[in-house]
Amino acid sequence: MASPDANDPGLQQAPSAPGVPRFVGDLDTLIRARYPLVYLVSWEEQRLDGVLSELATTHGKALYSWSVTRGMRKIGGARTAPHTDGPKDPIEALQSIAKLRDPALVVLKDFHPFLNDPSVTRALRELAQDLKSTYTTVLLVSPVLNIPVELEKEVSVLEIPLPSYRELYQLLREIVAVLRQGQRAVVDLNREHAEQLIRAAQGLTLSEAENAFAKAVANDGRLDAGDIKLVLEEKRQVIKKSGLLEYFAADDDLKSVGGLDNLKSWLSLRQDAFGEPARKFGIPAPKGLLMLGVQGCGKSLTAKAIASTWALPLVRLDMGRIFSGLVGSSEENLRKAIRVVESVSPAVLWVDEIEKGLAGGAGLSNDSGVTQRVFGALLTWLQEKSSPVFVVATANRIELMPPELLRKGRFDEIFFIDLPASKEREDIFRIHLARRERDPMRYNVGQLAQLSEGYSGAEIEQAVVSGLHHAFASRVELGQEHLMRAVAETLPLSTTMATEITTLREWARSRTRPASTPAHIAQLTRIG
Repeated sequence: MASPDANDPGLQQAPSAPGVPRFVGDLDTLIRARYPLVYLVSWEEQRLDGVLSELATTHGKALYSWSVTRGMRKIGGARTAPHTDGPKDPIEALQSIAKLRDPALVVLKDFHPFLNDPSVTRALRELAQDLKSTYTTVLLVSPVLNIPVELEKEVSVLEIPLPSYRELYQLLREIVAVLRQGQRAVVDLNREHAEQLIRAAQGLTLSEAENAFAKAVANDGRLDAGDIKLVLEEKRQVIKKSGLLEYFAADDDLKSVGGLDNLKSWLSLRQDAFGEPARKFGIPAPKGLLMLGVQGCGKSLTAKAIASTWALPLVRLDMGRIFSGLVGSSEENLRKAIRVVESVSPAVLWVDEIEKGLAGGAGLSNDSGVTQRVFGALLTWLQEKSSPVFVVATANRIELMPPELLRKGRFDEIFFIDLPASKEREDIFRIHLARRERDPMRYNVGQLAQLSEGYSGAEIEQAVVSGLHHAFASRVELGQEHLMRAVAETLPLSTTMATEITTLREWARSRTRPASTPAHIAQLTRIG
């Protein structure tokens, strides 16, 4: 590679305006440094066309574009040239680039399939050598990275990130200005709602975000806070295509979770920590939390409620889908899943019963070390991730929990969710009665809470459902007696697994933070 030259027209004109995406500056540096081949990994051709057009003008260079369907075409830049269609054949196109006399940026779109042809690879390698004494840079734009070993030392790779918060903010401003100027729709967004709408669009390309905002307007002729969930739905397609992750439409917020006051308070302090104001204040994006506890006490419900309350997409990682029979594919599956969830961030990543998927990390699996390698890769990501992905991991069995997972730095906090105390059981009865369109004030929830001591939240819900069955079979409205009968007929997990729950509590006492306030914990009666 040749050294930067003072005669280069764009040497002193690097973009330095505030708000310019970092990758633009990196790309500008490569062009000024006269790198002959640059590989840009991106889906956003249209966005890059605009960036490259500005860079070509800044550097005083012509801009050419090649595709297998349109051939080589002059499309813009600072230098004028006759607009003529060039060759469509990849080798002929590379040979025509070598004959360019003026400095130029040449974009090769979706060129990666041709790199499997040894003749094309050889021609591109020779072109790289020829361009080292010129001011021309060839840019390969593709959504996938495919570099033959022969070109590894010739090509510089630059991954183009998805639009930043600032870029999406600018897009939303432009759309709002057009809507207001043409009086084509009602715009009712305060600063908080606008920020949530932009956060919801993060992870989409500019084109996808523009389509999502347009869809929101077309839906009801308005652009307001109600469109946040609609924009979040656009991320479902991105997640679904991966095949490794599941998208959940989270409808229940934290008000639908009974008790857990300590955990709710901790979460409320971090609700706005993903926004741009938090970044400016110096607050890093929260990493996540690990919830240990008794089965049926609200861990999964809490994961869904966090995403709903924070207006973030909820993505579930099934560790069973990560593992595959092909050598090396499990590790690649995890990397792919991480790339997808980071691309739609900020998001909540829910890893349910994490101990089952990672039991091999503690030496409990005989799979030639695959589980340990996947476990190690996951631990590294949890420790070092900088993307705004809030990980909510749940676990029931501590004996399967790898000790490394509990080390500080993997999660912001580890919470223990115990069986609900008396006041919490009252809250849970109220929630499930109201959810089934019954007025909780008509029932003595205090009495029901006393009768259901040692019951989990899931068992209380089933008692309400069972009571409804009793009432329906008798062709009468649900009464107190139906609920009392249902509670009496239930055999709670605290009875059948008393020893295991006691062991879990003793283990968690000095290793975790209680999800309920100490006052609630004090009301619990020891099981056994």
